[in-house]
This record gives sequence, C-alpha cells and structure tokens, in this order.
Amino acid sequence: MKKRIIFATGNENKMKEIRMILKDLGSEILSMKEAGVDADIVEDGMTFEENAEIKARAVARILTNDIVLADDSGLEIDYLDKAPGIYSARFAGEDTSYDIKNRILLDRLEGIPEEERTARFVCAVAAVFPDGTVSTVRKTIEGRIAQESAGSNGFGYDPIFYVPEYGCTTAEMTPDQKNELSHRGKALRAMRDILKEKMSEGI
Repeated sequence: MKKRIIFATGNENKMKEIRMILKDLGSEILSMKEAGVDADIVEDGMTFEENAEIKARAVARILTNDIVLADDSGLEIDYLDKAPGIYSARFAGEDTSYDIKNRILLDRLEGIPEEERTARFVCAVAAVFPDGTVSTVRKTIEGRIAQESAGSNGFGYDPIFYVPEYGCTTAEMTPDQKNELSHRGKALRAMRDILKEKMSEGI
C-alpha cells in the first residue's frame, strides 16, 4: 500500500496547488490538519531549506509511518537586501493582511526604476521519509515588483510580482500557468521526481 503524503501546512490555497501537482503519485495527500496534527511549530531556521525541514521533521515525529513534506517560501526583493525573505509570512506582523503587506512594499519602492525592482519568489520543499532520511529541493521564479497590485487569481504577494516575459503579475495568471512557472510548482515537481524514485524503492 502506498504511503500517505502529509503536507505540513494549514493553507487551503497551497493544498490545492500541491494536490494538482502531486496527483499522479497515486497517494492520499493530506494537510497536517486533515491528518489530525495540531502542532505549533517554531520556524527558527536561517534559510528557506532549514525552515522547511524543521516543519517536516516536527510533523514526522508524530506521523512516523507517513511521508511528510513541508515548504518554506517567500519573496526576495534585491533593492531591499532580499527582504522580506524568510520573514515573508511574518512581514509587518503575521496577522496583517497581504493587501497591507503589498502596499507597504510598493510604498518602499516608490520612485525606484524598473531595472532596480528585481525580485524572486523562492520555495524550498523538504521531505522526511519514514526511514528518517531527508531530501530538500529549492526553486525560484525571477521577476520584479510591479508598480501597482494587479490580479485576483493568486494569493500572498502574487498581485505585486510581475513576470516580464508574460507581461502580467502571477495573480493575473491562470492556476495552470502559475503552477507551470511558479517557485512552488517547480519545487513540487522536482520533489515529485524524488518521491517517485523513493516509492519505487518501496519506501
């Protein structure tokens, strides 16, 4: 029987993306909440990879027979010394809406020319397997900070992340387009290849 895949998140938007990308593994894919885990995890790593692994290990200690995945992702803005970076979710306060977070970032970049507005979304995904081994992948999507928020398809910082090749923000893309291009989509596909290989070995 295939191992369940538990993703250490309570974010429903994220779970939709995850299920779309990992569906061909043929495993049941659950959020930690759906798996009955209510853990308060302290993300005190200094990199995206460390934080993803901290989350995955915390849940794997409870669900020892499952494959546990976790991601840590964020926005790096070069002009702001790669802020908000690993603090993206906590930037301007964890309970602050993304409309406000996005507004603060747009205000900080007011008057800054296009060529200096370079930014990237980063996503690291960690997998902890029942045998205790860990695999981590990191992927990015390059773009720049838009002059104004646009689009309502995405979430988080999507409305201000502009992708020049597509002439739009990631919040203006269709879910399929975004999964194809996004940092999380790329990282999940890279992790899917690792999972397939591990599963073929009987893990």
